[in-house]
Amino acid sequence: MPSHQKTRAQQDRPVVQPTRQDEVAAAGSELIGGPIGRWARLGDGPLTPVRVVALVAIGMFALGMVQKIPCYDWAWFRGATSQYTHACYSDIPHLFVGRGFADGLIPYFDRLDGDMEYLEYPVLTGLFMEVASWLTPGGDDLMHREQMYWMVNAAMLLICAAVMAVCVARTHRRRPWDGLLVALAPAFALTATINWDLLAVALTAAAMLMWSRGRALAFGILIGLATAAKLYPVLLLGPLLLLCWRAGKWREFGAALLGAAGAWLVVNLPVMVLAPVGWKKFYTFSQERNVDFGSFWLIITQRTGEPIEPETANTWAIVLMLLACAGIAALALTAPRRPRFAQLAFLVVAAFILTNKVYSPQYVLWLIPLAALARPRWRDFLIWQACEVMYFLGIWLYLAYTTSGNKQGLPTEGYQFAILLHLLGTLFLCAVIVRDILMPERDGVRRDGSDDPSGGVLDGAEDVFVRGRAAHPARHAAHAVEGPRVEWGVPQDEWGERDVQGEREARD
Repeated sequence: MPSHQKTRAQQDRPVVQPTRQDEVAAAGSELIGGPIGRWARLGDGPLTPVRVVALVAIGMFALGMVQKIPCYDWAWFRGATSQYTHACYSDIPHLFVGRGFADGLIPYFDRLDGDMEYLEYPVLTGLFMEVASWLTPGGDDLMHREQMYWMVNAAMLLICAAVMAVCVARTHRRRPWDGLLVALAPAFALTATINWDLLAVALTAAAMLMWSRGRALAFGILIGLATAAKLYPVLLLGPLLLLCWRAGKWREFGAALLGAAGAWLVVNLPVMVLAPVGWKKFYTFSQERNVDFGSFWLIITQRTGEPIEPETANTWAIVLMLLACAGIAALALTAPRRPRFAQLAFLVVAAFILTNKVYSPQYVLWLIPLAALARPRWRDFLIWQACEVMYFLGIWLYLAYTTSGNKQGLPTEGYQFAILLHLLGTLFLCAVIVRDILMPERDGVRRDGSDDPSGGVLDGAEDVFVRGRAAHPARHAAHAVEGPRVEWGVPQDEWGERDVQGEREARD
């Protein structure tokens, strides 16, 4: 059903209350007084759902900063092992000196000392790092300046974290509370200040919000800026191409593609022209980088004792990524109902992470907002987060083991197990999302008859190109189910949504 033909009843449906639909959310809410009551009215006072999500995200970010206190006080500056045993490592203070910011060098233009000739980060991230160095107080005490540089960056990243949480909370109009999945994610708190990934994550979340509002050009501009900060956001254009192809929305995809290319060029072209050698360092570094931490490639090299050359790893990583993309394309074009944008976005970024030759612990931030939009179920989300937290601890304990003379920490076999946990946790979340696509009646977001709340012009659009069983009239994805899906024998509220609290009351 086209979005302009939606009934008033669909448009006026109340905000979805997770504590009345999700057993884990309902159980967790006991800490703050229990599930929301049937007659509760939210959003009338100062604490709207979006504001609550933002405040919780800020609080979790602050807890993550507290977790870094041992390093801030001394562990960053008194040898490598201590920052690993306390699991509080951050690239930020080390790169303040190692990439020339402490000496006033200009990224991409000034050559660095040592093996790293130029800054190996994309241009927008380099600008973020440079602005933080401008705001860092000067002085002769280098240790104090490193501390202040981390604090300045943390303040700027806090803004990114709040933007990310707010955008996720607003993307699904009826599901703002899903933003709590992002705000309360343990891996978010632990990894937020390891590196500068939150800049790209916030821009990507803002782009998803713009697309959900039907603003294709703004989406493209934000994706272009995000890609200028980190490479992965450009991958979202692939799923968007497939969905727009299936729905015949070529004009909107063209606007998004034009905006992305234009924004990326505006940021990159000046540096590309004036400092071409420094500009391309990020791309050459990614190609020349050896197999590194967190990847299944590392497990292979450690188990076999045979190194994998960067060229070989690059080739096979590209082949595996292309195969994964082909599978996602087949899924998008043959699913019984057109997949939601967030579902395919999560799958393609997860595929990139799983096939890449390195997985830094902060890369989990790329997936957290997409997971909250693609599969807003607390049980599955927390299973995945538990795996990521175990990996977060595993890599630091492994580095403590390899850098300490007394071999205290996690040995190689233990670290390989941590990598497997990360891989299996991500694959698990991919599997349940694929199941939701193949069995749309099990998709919690679509339970009330919604189509794609984050899909913008795709939401409720007719399909014009389908293949396989999706082309069968009885299962045509264009005809979104009007009205709620009723599960007989299960207590439901006035909108036909599963009522967890009602089930409890019935049992009592």
